[in-house]
Order: sequence, then C-alpha cells, then structure tokens
Amino acid sequence: MKPNSPRLFAAVAFSVALTTTCISAETSSGGKDSTAPEVVELTGYVAQSSSLYADQVNALKTPTPIINVPQSLSIIGSEEIALRGFDSIGDIVDYTPGVNNSQGEGHRDSVVLRGVRSTADFFVDGVRDDVQYYRPLYNVEQVEILRGPNALLFGRGGTGGVLNRVMKKGQIGQDFNAYTFSLDSFGAGEVQFDSNVGINEDTAFRLNAHYESIENHRDFSDGDRYGVTPTFKFKLTEDTTLDVSYEYMDHERFIDRGIPTGADGEPVKDFEDIVFGDPDLNESILEAHVIRALLQHKFSDTLKGNFTASYGDYDKTYYNVYAAGYNPVTNTVTLDGYSDNTQRQNTVLSGNLIKELETAEIEHTLIFGAEYINTSSDQFRFDADWDNTGSNTKDFVVSDPLQITGAQYATLMDDTQSDLDVYSFYVQDEIQLLEQLQLVLGARFDSFDIDVSGVGGVTGSQKDQEVSPRGGLVYKPKDNISIYASYSQSFLPQSGEQFADLGDRGLDPDEFTNLEAGVKWDFSQGLSLTTAIFQIDQDALESDGSGGSVSVESEINGFEAQLQGRLSDKWFISAGYSYMEGEIIGDPNKPAVEGNTPRELPEHMFSLWNRYQLTEKFGLGLGVIYQDETYITEDNDTELPSYVRVDAAAYYDISENLRLQLNIENLTDKLYFPHAHGDHQATVGAPINATLAISGRF
Repeated sequence: MKPNSPRLFAAVAFSVALTTTCISAETSSGGKDSTAPEVVELTGYVAQSSSLYADQVNALKTPTPIINVPQSLSIIGSEEIALRGFDSIGDIVDYTPGVNNSQGEGHRDSVVLRGVRSTADFFVDGVRDDVQYYRPLYNVEQVEILRGPNALLFGRGGTGGVLNRVMKKGQIGQDFNAYTFSLDSFGAGEVQFDSNVGINEDTAFRLNAHYESIENHRDFSDGDRYGVTPTFKFKLTEDTTLDVSYEYMDHERFIDRGIPTGADGEPVKDFEDIVFGDPDLNESILEAHVIRALLQHKFSDTLKGNFTASYGDYDKTYYNVYAAGYNPVTNTVTLDGYSDNTQRQNTVLSGNLIKELETAEIEHTLIFGAEYINTSSDQFRFDADWDNTGSNTKDFVVSDPLQITGAQYATLMDDTQSDLDVYSFYVQDEIQLLEQLQLVLGARFDSFDIDVSGVGGVTGSQKDQEVSPRGGLVYKPKDNISIYASYSQSFLPQSGEQFADLGDRGLDPDEFTNLEAGVKWDFSQGLSLTTAIFQIDQDALESDGSGGSVSVESEINGFEAQLQGRLSDKWFISAGYSYMEGEIIGDPNKPAVEGNTPRELPEHMFSLWNRYQLTEKFGLGLGVIYQDETYITEDNDTELPSYVRVDAAAYYDISENLRLQLNIENLTDKLYFPHAHGDHQATVGAPINATLAISGRF
C-alpha cells in the first residue's frame, strides 16, 4: 500500500467538491447563520442536570466552538454515553473515525490514533493522565477525542491525537439524585449513583460513585472495580470559582491476552473458547488516589485566567501468562509470562491567561500558558521461570481447557526508579485577520529532564528541550461553514510513553509532523458534517549498535468524514468513515519491514448509529461498525480479518423520572477479532450480549 494511492487523491477531490457544494447550497438557499452554539440540556435519567455547549471543546484550555478549531475532533456527552450503553473508552473509540482500539495486553486502555498507537495520550480536564489502566466513565461529563499532533497544548506525545475526559462537577443552586442499575447476559452488573446538593448560593457538593462486577464470554473472566468521586464547587466571588475533587479507584480483573494465529497468519478460529492463560497467574490490580483543583477567575471582560493542580498516587500490579508462539504441525503453544509493578506519583501544575485585544482593527485572542509536571515512578518486573529450570517459556499441547503447570514469576528482570521534571511554556494567538478569515499561530517550549536508576536498565539522565509549533488557517464563507488547513509538530522522548528507561540514550526525540485540511458545516437543524484529509510523518532516531544512529521514517495518509446530529426531531444520527494508508519508508535496523504497512492500521473504517423516537415514551437504536483487516505487527505476516458488528438498543420511559433500557452488542452473533498485541495474542470479540438497565432520579 503506497501513500500516493489514487484513492487518497479521490478523497481530496471529494473534500474540494463538498466544499463547493456546501457554499453554493448555503448561498442559493440563503442558509441560516449559526453564530450561537446550540445548547444541549443534558437532563434525564442519568443524572445529567447541567448544561454544556455540545460544540465546545474543554480540552483546548478555554471553551472553543468546534467549527473554529483547525483539526478534526469528536465529542460525546454523558447522556449519549448512557443511551448507547457505553461503559469503557474502547466502546467510544469503536464509533470514532480515524481511531481504533489496541489490546493493551488486556490490562489497560490502548488506542491507535490515526495509525499511532498510544497508552499515554489520555487527559482529564486537560491534565495528563498517563498511567496504564482501564478508565471508568461513571464520573465523566463528556469525552473529547482530538486527532492530529497536539503538542502545543498537551506537550510530549499526542502524535496521532489525544483523548480528554471532562469530569462531572458540582452544580450550584441544584439538588438532584440519580442512579443506574444494569445487568448483562454474561452476568456482569454495575451500579452508578450521582447526587448533587446546593449547600448554599455559593457552594455545591456532588458525589459520583459506582461499583461494577466484571464477567464476559471467556473462561476465568471475573473481577470487580469501584470508584468514588466527591467534588465541591465554590463561588468565591462573582468572578472566581474553585472546583476541588478527590477520586478513589480500586480495580481488579483477570487478564486475557487472546489466542494464537495459525499457518495462514490469522487467528485460529478453533481456539475461540480456549484461554491461553492461568486463572491464578493472570491478574491486574490498581489502587489510585487522585486530587484535583481548578481555579478560574475573570479579571475583566477581556482577560480571564485558570489554574489547575493535580496530584495522583497510583499502585498498579499485573501478572500475565500468554501465548508467545504456536506450531500448527505439532499443535503446541509456547507460553511466556511476566509480572510487573508500577508505583507512581504524578504532580501537575498548569496555568493559563486568555486575553482578548484589538490592534490596528485586528482582533486577537491570546493564550499564555505554563505547566510543570513531576513524575516519580518505581517499577519492577519478574520474568516467568517454568518448573524452576530458569527457562522463561514452556511448550504445551493445545487443549480445552489448556492444562498449564509449572508457571511462576521468579526471575528479576528490571527494578527501575525514574524521576521526571517537565517545564513547559506556550503561547497561541487566534488572529481575526478579516471577518471571514482567522489565523492561528503558536509555539510551545518543553524542557524534559529524566533521571533513571535501577537494575536491568540504563542508568543515567537525559534532558531534551523541544519547541513545538502550530499554525492554522480558518476561512468561513458563512458563519456555519469553515474551510481550514493546519500544520503542527509533536515529539516523543527516547524514554517513550511510560519512561521506564532512557531508551536510545543521547539521541534526539522522535518527531511527528502533521498536515491537515478540512471542511466543517453546521446545518441549521443541528446536524454537523466534518471532512478532513491528513498526513502524519514520523522521523525517529535509533541506535545502530556501534555508537551511531540511523533514521527511521514512516508516513500515514488519510481521509475522514463525520456526520452527527438530528435529521429530524425524532431521528438522531452519528456516522463516521475513515480511509488510511501508510508505509514504513525506511528502517535500516529492520530492512525487512521497509515498504510495509504500519501495524494496526485499517484501510477502511465505518460506523453508523441511529436513534429514533417512535413515540413519546418509546425509542429504538441501531448501529453498525466495520473495520478492515489490519496487520498485527510491522512484519506484515499476521493479520486480523475485517469484521462487521451490529448493535441495537430500545428505550422506554416508564415515567418522567424512570427509564428502562436494553442494549444489545453484536446482534448477529458474529465471531470477530477486534485487536491484538502480538502475533499470537488476538482478542476474541464478544458474542451477542444484552444489557438491561434501569435508571432514574429523585
């Protein structure tokens, strides 16, 4: 697959044609201007008693209408999350164009943003949340997924995009209690509770809590997780507010790394019911305490400021046995395993000033920001030692269930302590050059200083200093239509996403460059369309093994289209399509992969969700997901087949304050393999599963 495919040029032509059509259609019809963002009341049966602007992005430090942002992004609110039965980040990603899930070794969220795999590009209210775990949604107001490099506002990483969760906060002057009970056909259940108390005219208290028992279609799958998030909102003055919250998480679950691939390079379907792990030695445990504070102040009508402080203490341990190889001739599987513990403390301090001014009749919106991050991490890993022989692997004849003996974690492979300090400063100017033309310019400076010590890794320190520029141009022939182009850069230090070691010490960070152009059109009836073409270039340095370095380059090109909103008062639709192609242009250390396609990059992805209100009390939902085949690794010798999954839902309002809801995943009960971590670790998708939920408020 070559980046200069005729299909990509066809996508470009389509975007240009669509732009012309949009403009002419609006002109001929005298289309209605949509200068004010639509306010969506998030009320009902899942404790949404506040209002959010459904077209504003909190991750951008100040609420910004989507139509004015020169990049592709998606937002889903808590009401829609509840209606579609989503209970994980992975569920949301399934219906997001340009983004797909990775396995994450069965113990963490892992997403592939425009072909770039990440376990660290997660944020909470714009603050970095890079610890590896499955993130809950019970305390989330909305989820924002921004595509393309985002280093100016978010710093290192963010090479293919970022995912930001906006947390529920106290609502002054409101009192409500809401709950949700759910149970699915596998036996898993969840309870959520959301309560808000307006203590007085200047103070509110809100409590979100949940408990979830974990079960699925695979043997040994069990576990539970619970969390609680109390939060206070204080109105200190007419111009100053303070939000303070504490979040406690306790998670425990079985780890399932999936099944091997066979001689044809695809997952062995006959193994769909076999778990290649040990019920006693595959487990993930997380305990976390996180304190957050957000102070916002209005100095004047044209100057605002905000300050965020966050501290998190995380203790994460996971143990896993998994299939590392498979011989179809002898029908034997090679098992490997290890245990890993991470104890991490994150401190983040971030401040922003937003200033509006006018010079020479040109309007400016300036953002000045600074951020400090300290991360202290203690990590150790034990490798498997089978039968006390010192061997880290062992062969077994495949059977159902798999008879595993002799596994233990006894060989210390790594004991590393790292301390990271990051100082960042950034500035961005949104310049209104003309009534219809806006220019966005900015740059960020990051000083990334890490010290690493321990056993089994490189000991020492490294300091990187990087400048990340951003530029964008937005042309609005109508208030509800924008045509944009943008350029941005991002970087990833040699210590990687989780900075467990120094990587290729002394080498410059990996650099990512993004070009994007697109069209956004907000229809007057509340329907929005976004199309975008993009290119991401990666330029990385690796050691050549003899004291020098070699350059590794790759390129990903793509097209996205997203349609979301109401076709009528009764019909809501959310549709997305992406086309992506990529090439590993050069890797002197691995010449065999040059010209190959990057891993986990589906050429075509499509999703569609419909919700139709048949009567005042009764509604139905129907969705479909398609994902093209993907290569599991860059060797391109194993792959996951393409698949189609159909989902459905039904809703019945028993009363004004009580709703009964049924969500069905994989309605046609198809066998599919959504993602993988390695050649012989392909996840088996869940068969048909129904979830019944009752939600209400009092």
